[in-house]
Amino acid sequence: MNHTPTAQAAPPALSLEERYTFDVSGMTCAACANRIERKLNKLDGVSATVNYATERAVVTGITSPAQAVDVIRGAGYDAAEHDDQDDEWSRRANENRIVSLRRRLITAALLTVPLMDLTIALALVEQWRFPGWELLCVLLAVPVITWAAWPFHRAAWRNLQNRSVSMDTLVSIGILTSFGWALVSMLAGIDAADGVWLGIGEVPEGANALYLDVAAGLTTFQLAGRYFETRSRRRAGDVLGALSALGAREARRRRDGVETMVPVEELRTGDVVLVRPGETIAVDGRVIEGTASLDTGAMTGESLHRTVGPGDEVIGGTVSADGILALEATRVGAHTQLAQMAAIAEQAQIRKAQVQHLVDAVVRVFVPVVLVLTVLVALAWLLSGADLSTAVTNGISVLIIACPCALGLATPTALMVGVGRGALLGVLVKGQDALEASGKVTTVVLDKTGTLTIGAPRVVDIHPRGVTAEQLMRLAAGVEASSEHAVAEAIRTHAATMVADIPAATGHSVSPGHGISATINGESIAVGSPAFMHELGALLSGPMEEAVSEAEQAGRSTALVARDAEVIGVVTLSDAVKEDAAEAVAALHGLGLRTVLLTGDAPAAAERVAGSLGIPDVRAGVLPTEKVAVIEQLQDEGHRVAMVGDGINDAPALAAADLGLGIVTGTDVALKTADIILVRDDLYAIADAITLARATNRTIRTNLIWAFAYNIAAIPIAAIGLLNPLIAAAAMSLSSVFVVHNSLRLQNIQTLRPSAGPAPRGQGARSETTTNARAEMHQ
Repeated sequence: MNHTPTAQAAPPALSLEERYTFDVSGMTCAACANRIERKLNKLDGVSATVNYATERAVVTGITSPAQAVDVIRGAGYDAAEHDDQDDEWSRRANENRIVSLRRRLITAALLTVPLMDLTIALALVEQWRFPGWELLCVLLAVPVITWAAWPFHRAAWRNLQNRSVSMDTLVSIGILTSFGWALVSMLAGIDAADGVWLGIGEVPEGANALYLDVAAGLTTFQLAGRYFETRSRRRAGDVLGALSALGAREARRRRDGVETMVPVEELRTGDVVLVRPGETIAVDGRVIEGTASLDTGAMTGESLHRTVGPGDEVIGGTVSADGILALEATRVGAHTQLAQMAAIAEQAQIRKAQVQHLVDAVVRVFVPVVLVLTVLVALAWLLSGADLSTAVTNGISVLIIACPCALGLATPTALMVGVGRGALLGVLVKGQDALEASGKVTTVVLDKTGTLTIGAPRVVDIHPRGVTAEQLMRLAAGVEASSEHAVAEAIRTHAATMVADIPAATGHSVSPGHGISATINGESIAVGSPAFMHELGALLSGPMEEAVSEAEQAGRSTALVARDAEVIGVVTLSDAVKEDAAEAVAALHGLGLRTVLLTGDAPAAAERVAGSLGIPDVRAGVLPTEKVAVIEQLQDEGHRVAMVGDGINDAPALAAADLGLGIVTGTDVALKTADIILVRDDLYAIADAITLARATNRTIRTNLIWAFAYNIAAIPIAAIGLLNPLIAAAAMSLSSVFVVHNSLRLQNIQTLRPSAGPAPRGQGARSETTTNARAEMHQ
């Protein structure tokens, strides 16, 4: 039997810990972020996290935002407090940086290409050399190693002032050393004893200008790597921009019968907001007028529309497809579900994962070690009898190739893209550490009521006696017409699918917890439990007793209907399993995960649900306080446990599990406790969360293996003199670009849920903002 999808209650607002967020500019590598973080954490009572990938700092414990800004500026960088409503400062700073890098890159490339052609040609063919050719090469190189390379020199000088080093220190020293050695060797006439190796053979003496190629080439390659890295990191961060863009910018507010278009910032709780077909809902609210089909895909990932009418709750970011609605705003601005989703996802991108703290520590030690190693390599070559030119060349190669830029980017870029992609899949990750934990899960513990089931009873079977099923439901619905009990709602809903008219009832008499009776057309009709029927003296026939017994054995409840003193039917009710539950559980099994059903319900009801879903392990009759013990028992057995729940009674288990996943329609307590919030209204989101986490962890491992292996393998090659400094510069830049590009591949991860086909007919036009945002999601 087909049922029209109806709107669910709007989920409770999510909350964030009070903190200050700052946009930081001027950072050029992970070491910069570490330096700022250390300076902020030196303040009394202050806890700070600085993320190079997002260029954001999150600070708690400060007396005022100005205090943190002063510290950051004192470290040689710039900062401004982040404003969710106006991100112009960070946007402009980022755009200016990209434009500056592009201009310097173009200038460096235009000068480096002729410089390299000229120096190589004249170095190989002595007959082509002319007086002053070396001076011409120097003049071509000066703008490259000064103005074009200025970002590296500025950062190195800032590091020197703060008595620290970073990857820019290595680059700046490499550029200046190459250029300086070229000048010294040309002026002093120092030539390599064995000539200069160019990859195609040794060149004649007097070709010291080749070191100008190294300085200019290193600058150009580094600028290219930094430019594409910056653009890629901005693209990774734009995932959350697409999420935020789903919200409306303006709304129709009705006051005193007059409609006015106003910015969403002017809306207040209690305002009446009108939504026309194709428009995006700007607030979380309650429908007071009108009926419409809502496109909720942007918020929940569902392709099917939901019909809403007076009394139904709606959330911002959804689109009215075919009707006009009048809403009473219940949450506006930063308190809406969409704004809270974007805020939590953004904070998750800023937080650091455990592996990132380890990488940061390695980078802090690695840079000074490379400086010492560079000197040692040069000295070793000199002591072994090599000429000064060869020793300097090999030292420069080590200095250049050892820059751990890729190492600093390996983890944050992957986690940043993973968190952003999860937000668009309806999987809201509260922190990068949660994404790490998700990829290691081996067992998923599932709550029953509200998680695997809809959380409310539905009529699943009807046993009439002496009447038709339609007549039985008509009488039962008439008696329950004014009741607010969940069973009454289930009976009325099912009756509406069978009969068109519900009779009026009078003289209602309620027995709390047992049933209700009333008079319809002069007949006494009662609806209630077997105990209620016994109180009324209504006798059950053999078939009716059998129906009740079968329902109890299956873990289902019953509502008996009596006319006068005779039971005329049994209505069997059950908390129905969600339509996609079986396929979603199968998807978890397909990922190699063990599933456990954990519930406080009776074993019969739990076994029935577990059997229909294919869950092999059932823990029933478990009190809320005992759920934690079950989680701990599984952990003691060696399992990495994920707990999925929605109620207050699930909160302790969500906290005890290695990973807690809360259903967005659940309670505030459960959502605050959970590590991941499943925004979508389908259980495939659980498998999607695990799949995304595993892919993210694989990407992190790939990035780290590449970065570590690259440095470990390249340094010895450079140290023994087999790596030209120019080639080292290009290879080092490409490694960073590889890491960022590899992380961006996470944007291609799709939901495991089978396609539900094309959108239903009658879908209205979407707003331009929503259309553009969705297009950006799928880039």
